[in-house]
Amino acid sequence: MNEHSELDRIDLRILSCLQADGRIANLKLAETVGLSPTAVLARVAKLSKEGYILGYEARLNPLKLGAGMMVFVEVLLDRTTPNVFEAFKAAVQVHNEIMECHMVAGGFDYLLKTRMADMAAYRHFAGTVLWQLPGVRETRTYAVMEEVKNTTHLKL
Repeated sequence: MNEHSELDRIDLRILSCLQADGRIANLKLAETVGLSPTAVLARVAKLSKEGYILGYEARLNPLKLGAGMMVFVEVLLDRTTPNVFEAFKAAVQVHNEIMECHMVAGGFDYLLKTRMADMAAYRHFAGTVLWQLPGVRETRTYAVMEEVKNTTHLKL
């Protein structure tokens, strides 16, 4: 049974429309899915309350805002104990250059997605932040040469 089995096709169409344009007017959304504006508003409220919609935000252009260089970093911790994990997770929360942090299975512990202006900014970040994070034993850095695909859209 899939996760969204309790969603009907109209709910899925609403989610699809909102995923494509989070600023779509309620009237336009209602016309698109074939319901009244009041019914659509109620469904969107329900989808939000149930956690299907996490929020709304503008996607900003990192090239125009001094964060054009994306770098992925593999992080291997020196010890894998609960307190080291907790200290590491707390530390990454306070650094805005770290866009995403994922605990992974495999040959290392965390995968970070970072953004900064250029390689000089990354070198500074590595020395003053990355290598100072709690428990870090080893890192591997992958500077992105070309972003081939970048989407936040989920398959519905």
